[in-house]
Amino acid sequence: MGKIRAVITGIHAWVPEYRLTNLELSKMVDTSDEWIMQRVGIKERRILKGEGLGTSDIAEHAVRGLLEKTGTSPDEVDLLICATITPDMAFPATANIISDKVGIKNAFSFDLGAACSGFLFALQTAAAYVSTGKFKKVVVVGADKMSSITDYTDRTTCTLFGDAAGAVLLEPTREDYGIMDYIFHVDGSGRKYLHMKAGGSAKPPSHETVDAREHFVYQEGQSVFKFAVVNMADVAVEIMVRNKLKSEDIAWLVPHQANLRIIDATGRRMGLSPEKIMINIENYGNTTAATIPLCLWEYEKKLKKGDKLILAAFGGGFTWGSVYLKWGYDPVT
Repeated sequence: MGKIRAVITGIHAWVPEYRLTNLELSKMVDTSDEWIMQRVGIKERRILKGEGLGTSDIAEHAVRGLLEKTGTSPDEVDLLICATITPDMAFPATANIISDKVGIKNAFSFDLGAACSGFLFALQTAAAYVSTGKFKKVVVVGADKMSSITDYTDRTTCTLFGDAAGAVLLEPTREDYGIMDYIFHVDGSGRKYLHMKAGGSAKPPSHETVDAREHFVYQEGQSVFKFAVVNMADVAVEIMVRNKLKSEDIAWLVPHQANLRIIDATGRRMGLSPEKIMINIENYGNTTAATIPLCLWEYEKKLKKGDKLILAAFGGGFTWGSVYLKWGYDPVT
Protein backbone atom coordinates (compact mmCIF):
# COMPACT_ATOMS: atom_id res chain seq x y z
CA MET A 1 0.00 0.00 0.00
CA GLY A 2 1.42 3.36 -1.02
CA LYS A 3 1.94 6.32 1.23
CA ILE A 4 -0.80 8.88 1.69
CA ARG A 5 -0.63 11.76 -0.77
CA ALA A 6 -2.82 14.81 -1.26
CA VAL A 7 -4.65 14.89 -4.58
CA ILE A 8 -6.72 17.68 -6.09
CA THR A 9 -10.27 16.38 -6.46
CA GLY A 10 -11.98 19.58 -7.55
CA ILE A 11 -11.35 23.18 -8.58
CA HIS A 12 -13.40 26.32 -8.97
CA ALA A 13 -12.68 30.00 -9.51
CA TRP A 14 -14.48 33.30 -9.63
CA VAL A 15 -13.73 36.69 -11.16
CA PRO A 16 -15.61 39.99 -10.80
CA GLU A 17 -17.83 41.10 -13.66
CA TYR A 18 -16.20 44.48 -14.31
CA ARG A 19 -13.50 44.51 -17.02
CA LEU A 20 -10.83 47.22 -16.88
CA THR A 21 -9.52 47.39 -20.44
CA ASN A 22 -6.30 48.85 -21.77
CA LEU A 23 -8.35 51.51 -23.55
CA GLU A 24 -9.85 52.66 -20.25
CA LEU A 25 -6.43 52.65 -18.59
CA SER A 26 -5.04 54.80 -21.40
CA LYS A 27 -7.50 57.51 -20.34
CA MET A 28 -6.22 57.35 -16.75
CA VAL A 29 -2.43 57.26 -17.28
CA ASP A 30 0.06 57.74 -20.10
CA THR A 31 -0.14 54.28 -21.65
CA SER A 32 -1.65 52.43 -24.61
CA ASP A 33 -2.87 48.98 -25.60
CA GLU A 34 0.25 48.49 -27.74
CA TRP A 35 2.61 49.50 -24.91
CA ILE A 36 0.96 47.14 -22.42
CA MET A 37 0.68 44.19 -24.81
CA GLN A 38 4.33 44.45 -25.88
CA ARG A 39 5.63 44.53 -22.32
CA VAL A 40 3.34 42.21 -20.35
CA GLY A 41 0.70 40.74 -22.68
CA ILE A 42 -2.43 41.93 -20.82
CA LYS A 43 -5.60 43.11 -22.59
CA GLU A 44 -7.91 43.51 -19.60
CA ARG A 45 -8.23 42.71 -15.92
CA ARG A 46 -11.25 42.11 -13.65
CA ILE A 47 -11.94 44.60 -10.84
CA LEU A 48 -14.20 44.13 -7.81
CA LYS A 49 -16.58 47.06 -7.54
CA GLY A 50 -18.81 47.84 -4.58
CA GLU A 51 -18.61 49.53 -1.20
CA GLY A 52 -17.11 47.45 1.61
CA LEU A 53 -16.23 44.43 -0.54
CA GLY A 54 -12.90 42.70 0.05
CA THR A 55 -10.87 39.62 -0.76
CA SER A 56 -13.17 37.37 1.28
CA ASP A 57 -16.08 38.28 -0.99
CA ILE A 58 -14.20 37.09 -4.08
CA ALA A 59 -12.99 33.98 -2.27
CA GLU A 60 -16.46 33.20 -0.95
CA HIS A 61 -17.73 32.74 -4.51
CA ALA A 62 -14.81 30.45 -5.41
CA VAL A 63 -15.10 28.30 -2.27
CA ARG A 64 -18.88 28.09 -2.34
CA GLY A 65 -18.75 27.04 -5.99
CA LEU A 66 -16.06 24.44 -5.20
CA LEU A 67 -18.13 22.85 -2.43
CA GLU A 68 -21.23 22.70 -4.63
CA LYS A 69 -19.31 21.33 -7.59
CA THR A 70 -17.66 18.54 -5.58
CA GLY A 71 -20.74 17.70 -3.51
CA THR A 72 -18.90 18.63 -0.33
CA SER A 73 -20.76 19.79 2.74
CA PRO A 74 -19.17 22.70 4.62
CA ASP A 75 -19.31 20.49 7.74
CA GLU A 76 -16.96 17.99 6.06
CA VAL A 77 -14.10 20.47 5.63
CA ASP A 78 -11.24 19.95 8.10
CA LEU A 79 -9.04 22.91 7.18
CA LEU A 80 -9.13 26.00 4.97
CA ILE A 81 -6.00 27.93 3.99
CA CYS A 82 -6.22 31.27 2.19
CA ALA A 83 -3.19 32.51 0.28
CA THR A 84 -3.44 36.30 0.04
CA ILE A 85 -1.54 39.56 0.44
CA THR A 86 -4.70 41.67 0.43
CA PRO A 87 -6.52 40.49 3.56
CA ASP A 88 -9.86 42.06 4.42
CA MET A 89 -8.21 43.49 7.54
CA ALA A 90 -5.05 43.02 9.58
CA PHE A 91 -6.93 40.55 11.75
CA PRO A 92 -8.81 38.27 11.94
CA ALA A 93 -7.51 36.09 9.12
CA THR A 94 -9.40 36.36 5.85
CA ALA A 95 -9.58 32.54 5.91
CA ASN A 96 -11.68 32.79 9.07
CA ILE A 97 -14.05 35.23 7.38
CA ILE A 98 -14.37 33.00 4.32
CA SER A 99 -15.15 30.00 6.52
CA ASP A 100 -17.89 31.96 8.27
CA LYS A 101 -19.41 33.18 5.01
CA VAL A 102 -19.62 29.70 3.45
CA GLY A 103 -20.70 27.93 6.64
CA ILE A 104 -17.54 25.97 7.44
CA LYS A 105 -17.85 25.28 11.18
CA ASN A 106 -15.73 22.21 11.96
CA ALA A 107 -12.39 23.40 10.56
CA PHE A 108 -9.61 25.69 11.60
CA SER A 109 -8.28 28.16 9.06
CA PHE A 110 -5.47 30.60 8.52
CA ASP A 111 -3.91 32.94 5.97
CA LEU A 112 -0.58 32.42 4.23
CA GLY A 113 1.25 35.35 2.68
CA ALA A 114 3.89 34.64 0.03
CA ALA A 115 2.73 37.06 -2.67
CA CYS A 116 2.52 35.44 -6.12
CA SER A 117 3.97 32.16 -4.80
CA GLY A 118 1.30 32.03 -2.11
CA PHE A 119 -0.93 29.44 -3.73
CA LEU A 120 1.95 26.99 -4.20
CA PHE A 121 3.17 27.46 -0.64
CA ALA A 122 -0.39 27.00 0.67
CA LEU A 123 -0.96 23.95 -1.54
CA GLN A 124 2.05 22.14 -0.13
CA THR A 125 1.21 23.21 3.43
CA ALA A 126 -2.25 21.73 2.99
CA ALA A 127 -0.78 18.58 1.45
CA ALA A 128 1.37 18.07 4.54
CA TYR A 129 -1.77 18.08 6.72
CA VAL A 130 -3.51 15.61 4.39
CA SER A 131 -0.49 13.27 4.38
CA THR A 132 -0.86 12.76 8.16
CA GLY A 133 -4.04 10.81 7.47
CA LYS A 134 -6.04 12.95 9.90
CA PHE A 135 -7.33 15.49 7.38
CA LYS A 136 -9.78 14.19 4.77
CA LYS A 137 -10.95 17.37 3.05
CA VAL A 138 -8.84 20.53 2.89
CA VAL A 139 -9.67 23.66 0.91
CA VAL A 140 -6.90 25.88 -0.45
CA VAL A 141 -7.95 29.23 -1.89
CA GLY A 142 -5.73 31.79 -3.59
CA ALA A 143 -7.44 35.17 -3.58
CA ASP A 144 -6.42 38.77 -3.97
CA LYS A 145 -8.15 42.08 -4.47
CA MET A 146 -5.09 43.70 -6.01
CA SER A 147 -7.09 46.75 -7.06
CA SER A 148 -7.14 47.73 -3.37
CA ILE A 149 -3.34 48.27 -3.37
CA THR A 150 -2.85 49.43 -6.96
CA ASP A 151 -1.96 53.05 -7.68
CA TYR A 152 -3.92 54.03 -10.76
CA THR A 153 -1.68 57.04 -11.33
CA ASP A 154 1.40 54.82 -11.73
CA ARG A 155 1.54 53.35 -15.23
CA THR A 156 4.37 50.94 -14.33
CA THR A 157 2.12 48.98 -11.96
CA CYS A 158 -1.54 49.82 -12.65
CA THR A 159 -1.47 47.94 -15.95
CA LEU A 160 -0.50 44.67 -14.27
CA PHE A 161 -2.99 43.65 -11.61
CA GLY A 162 -6.52 42.29 -11.38
CA ASP A 163 -8.84 40.71 -8.82
CA ALA A 164 -9.76 37.00 -8.67
CA ALA A 165 -9.97 33.88 -6.53
CA GLY A 166 -9.40 30.20 -7.21
CA ALA A 167 -9.94 27.28 -4.84
CA VAL A 168 -9.06 23.57 -4.84
CA LEU A 169 -10.21 20.64 -2.73
CA LEU A 170 -7.47 18.29 -1.51
CA GLU A 171 -8.21 14.76 -0.35
CA PRO A 172 -6.00 11.80 0.61
CA THR A 173 -5.10 9.00 -1.80
CA ARG A 174 -2.81 5.97 -1.77
CA GLU A 175 -2.81 5.82 -5.56
CA ASP A 176 0.02 7.20 -7.67
CA TYR A 177 -1.59 10.61 -8.13
CA GLY A 178 -1.50 13.97 -6.40
CA ILE A 179 1.30 16.20 -5.23
CA MET A 180 4.55 14.35 -5.87
CA ASP A 181 7.28 16.89 -5.12
CA TYR A 182 7.99 20.57 -4.50
CA ILE A 183 10.92 23.01 -4.39
CA PHE A 184 10.55 26.39 -2.67
CA HIS A 185 12.97 29.29 -2.19
CA VAL A 186 12.95 32.74 -0.60
CA ASP A 187 15.35 35.68 -0.65
CA GLY A 188 14.28 38.44 1.72
CA SER A 189 16.83 40.87 0.29
CA GLY A 190 14.53 41.16 -2.71
CA ARG A 191 11.98 43.06 -0.64
CA LYS A 192 13.54 46.39 -1.63
CA TYR A 193 12.51 45.81 -5.25
CA LEU A 194 8.89 44.79 -4.67
CA HIS A 195 6.89 45.74 -1.59
CA MET A 196 4.36 48.11 -0.06
CA LYS A 197 6.20 50.91 1.69
CA ALA A 198 3.77 51.65 4.51
CA GLY A 199 0.91 50.12 6.46
CA GLY A 200 2.84 47.52 8.44
CA SER A 201 4.28 47.67 11.95
CA ALA A 202 7.60 49.12 10.72
CA LYS A 203 5.85 52.10 9.14
CA PRO A 204 2.26 52.38 10.41
CA PRO A 205 -0.34 54.38 8.51
CA SER A 206 -0.26 58.14 8.99
CA HIS A 207 -1.33 61.26 7.15
CA GLU A 208 2.19 61.45 5.76
CA THR A 209 2.21 57.90 4.39
CA VAL A 210 -1.21 58.36 2.81
CA ASP A 211 -0.22 61.70 1.25
CA ALA A 212 2.97 60.10 -0.10
CA ARG A 213 0.92 57.28 -1.71
CA GLU A 214 2.89 54.62 0.17
CA HIS A 215 0.02 52.17 0.59
CA PHE A 216 0.26 50.82 -2.93
CA VAL A 217 2.43 48.23 -4.67
CA TYR A 218 5.94 49.55 -5.26
CA GLN A 219 8.06 47.77 -7.84
CA GLU A 220 11.40 48.27 -9.55
CA GLY A 221 10.30 46.52 -12.69
CA GLN A 222 13.60 45.72 -14.39
CA SER A 223 15.18 44.25 -11.25
CA VAL A 224 12.14 42.09 -10.57
CA PHE A 225 11.93 40.95 -14.19
CA LYS A 226 15.58 39.89 -14.33
CA PHE A 227 15.33 37.92 -11.11
CA ALA A 228 11.99 36.33 -12.03
CA VAL A 229 12.85 35.29 -15.56
CA VAL A 230 15.87 33.33 -14.33
CA ASN A 231 14.57 31.85 -11.10
CA MET A 232 11.12 30.75 -12.19
CA ALA A 233 12.64 28.91 -15.14
CA ASP A 234 15.44 27.45 -13.01
CA VAL A 235 13.13 26.03 -10.35
CA ALA A 236 10.81 24.52 -12.98
CA VAL A 237 13.74 22.76 -14.64
CA GLU A 238 15.17 21.74 -11.26
CA ILE A 239 12.03 19.83 -10.29
CA MET A 240 12.00 18.10 -13.69
CA VAL A 241 15.60 16.95 -13.25
CA ARG A 242 15.02 15.77 -9.68
CA ASN A 243 12.08 13.65 -10.78
CA LYS A 244 13.73 12.42 -14.00
CA LEU A 245 11.11 14.08 -16.16
CA LYS A 246 11.67 14.97 -19.81
CA SER A 247 9.76 17.62 -21.69
CA GLU A 248 7.69 14.96 -23.46
CA ASP A 249 6.56 13.64 -20.05
CA ILE A 250 4.99 16.96 -19.08
CA ALA A 251 1.36 17.45 -20.08
CA TRP A 252 1.17 21.06 -18.87
CA LEU A 253 3.21 23.88 -17.40
CA VAL A 254 0.98 25.98 -15.12
CA PRO A 255 2.93 29.21 -14.63
CA HIS A 256 2.16 32.23 -12.51
CA GLN A 257 0.67 34.84 -14.84
CA ALA A 258 2.83 37.89 -14.20
CA ASN A 259 4.39 38.63 -17.56
CA LEU A 260 4.09 36.85 -20.90
CA ARG A 261 7.84 37.10 -21.52
CA ILE A 262 8.62 35.34 -18.22
CA ILE A 263 6.10 32.60 -19.05
CA ASP A 264 7.60 32.11 -22.53
CA ALA A 265 11.14 31.97 -21.14
CA THR A 266 10.16 29.33 -18.58
CA GLY A 267 8.48 27.18 -21.23
CA ARG A 268 11.53 27.38 -23.51
CA ARG A 269 13.90 26.39 -20.69
CA MET A 270 11.72 23.34 -20.04
CA GLY A 271 11.71 22.43 -23.72
CA LEU A 272 7.93 22.70 -23.97
CA SER A 273 5.88 23.67 -27.00
CA PRO A 274 3.50 26.63 -26.50
CA GLU A 275 0.55 24.21 -26.66
CA LYS A 276 1.63 22.74 -23.31
CA ILE A 277 1.60 26.05 -21.43
CA MET A 278 -1.49 27.36 -19.65
CA ILE A 279 -1.91 31.07 -20.36
CA ASN A 280 -4.79 33.42 -19.53
CA ILE A 281 -2.87 36.59 -18.58
CA GLU A 282 -4.42 38.47 -21.51
CA ASN A 283 -7.88 38.30 -19.94
CA TYR A 284 -7.15 38.64 -16.22
CA GLY A 285 -3.70 40.18 -15.68
CA ASN A 286 -1.70 39.31 -12.59
CA THR A 287 -4.12 38.22 -9.87
CA THR A 288 -1.23 37.28 -7.55
CA ALA A 289 -2.16 34.20 -5.46
CA ALA A 290 -5.12 33.44 -7.75
CA THR A 291 -3.34 33.06 -11.10
CA ILE A 292 -2.43 29.36 -10.90
CA PRO A 293 -5.81 28.04 -9.67
CA LEU A 294 -7.52 30.36 -12.16
CA CYS A 295 -5.52 28.70 -14.96
CA LEU A 296 -6.31 25.20 -13.70
CA TRP A 297 -10.02 26.09 -13.57
CA GLU A 298 -10.06 27.45 -17.13
CA TYR A 299 -8.16 24.44 -18.50
CA GLU A 300 -9.92 21.82 -16.32
CA LYS A 301 -11.76 20.21 -19.24
CA LYS A 302 -8.43 19.58 -21.00
CA LEU A 303 -6.88 17.79 -18.02
CA LYS A 304 -6.85 14.00 -17.81
CA LYS A 305 -6.25 11.69 -14.87
CA GLY A 306 -2.53 10.98 -14.61
CA ASP A 307 -1.42 14.11 -16.49
CA LYS A 308 1.92 15.33 -15.18
CA LEU A 309 1.87 19.05 -14.37
CA ILE A 310 4.57 21.47 -13.29
CA LEU A 311 3.30 24.51 -11.37
CA ALA A 312 5.78 27.39 -11.12
CA ALA A 313 5.65 30.84 -9.56
CA PHE A 314 7.71 33.85 -8.57
CA GLY A 315 6.61 36.56 -6.18
CA GLY A 316 7.58 39.52 -4.03
CA GLY A 317 9.71 38.82 -1.04
CA PHE A 318 11.35 37.34 -3.10
CA THR A 319 9.58 33.97 -3.13
CA TRP A 320 9.64 31.35 -5.85
CA GLY A 321 8.99 27.67 -6.29
CA SER A 322 7.62 24.74 -8.28
CA VAL A 323 5.29 21.84 -7.62
CA TYR A 324 5.14 18.55 -9.53
CA LEU A 325 1.75 16.87 -9.40
CA LYS A 326 -0.18 14.16 -11.18
CA TRP A 327 -3.73 15.20 -11.97
CA GLY A 328 -6.30 13.15 -10.08
CA TYR A 329 -9.46 13.01 -12.23
CA ASP A 330 -10.71 12.97 -15.81
CA PRO A 331 -12.42 15.93 -17.46
CA VAL A 332 -15.68 17.11 -15.94
CA THR A 333 -18.50 16.96 -18.48
